[in-house]
Amino acid sequence: MYDGHKDENKSESAVTSSVSEELWNEDTYSAWISRFGTPEEAAAKLRNNPAAKLQPLLAYFGEVDGKKIMNLMGSNGVKAVALGLLGAEVSVADFSEGNARYASELAEAAGVRLDYAVSDVLNLPEAVLRGAYDIVFAEQGIVHYFTDLKPFMDTAYSLLAPGGRFILRDFHPVSTKLISSKGSTAKIRKHKVTGDYFDTSLEEKRVSYSKYSPEGGESRDGTGVVYWRKWTLGEIVTSAAESGLHIRKLIEEPNLSSDVFDKGIPKTFVLTAEKPEL
Repeated sequence: MYDGHKDENKSESAVTSSVSEELWNEDTYSAWISRFGTPEEAAAKLRNNPAAKLQPLLAYFGEVDGKKIMNLMGSNGVKAVALGLLGAEVSVADFSEGNARYASELAEAAGVRLDYAVSDVLNLPEAVLRGAYDIVFAEQGIVHYFTDLKPFMDTAYSLLAPGGRFILRDFHPVSTKLISSKGSTAKIRKHKVTGDYFDTSLEEKRVSYSKYSPEGGESRDGTGVVYWRKWTLGEIVTSAAESGLHIRKLIEEPNLSSDVFDKGIPKTFVLTAEKPEL
């Protein structure tokens, strides 16, 4: 049995949770407008050169026209809509209603179809077909959100059709776990080894979109906090292999935006793997 006080607290908690979710989604949507412009403005830019928005991933995708592609944790849908403009049949899975709103409006403005599942990617709805996708990909700031990588890799495996390709591009652990950098120009950029590459602790961080928020990085209700688990490169590759994916390539990338900035330090990596043929 519940007494009246407990029921009242439960009701207040539900209301607070609902308000927090609404603010979170509005903050997210506003952040992407601040970053990319309105969906109509962003769509106009994408239509001019959709392939540019997909670099350097496009080389790992191969021909995308007519391919069925799933973008796990696809956020605002910019990459997915760019793929749609190139002829792909694209889906996105992400938990944020604010992301889904921006992505849906972007797709409509660009004139492409986009299936967007608002869901925890580890608990996708039945409408998201398993074993149906030619390509499943995730990129830039994904793996650190998982405290166990195996379920994430299992999800990618389950979504792929036999012979389908999994592509993961993310920040290199040497840069995220080991090295700290100071200085805003190439001439004064300084690096120090200050981290523990094998540290397994969780870190409290602001959500990735917060730096674009009109509130200057602060969510209006304080909900924009997440906990990260930074993985080693070995842990990432091993978890993919243990899920049954056949590893094809592991590419370690420098800072692709500059020939001198952060020279000699791996900044990102690309893992490509395949689901075995039946």
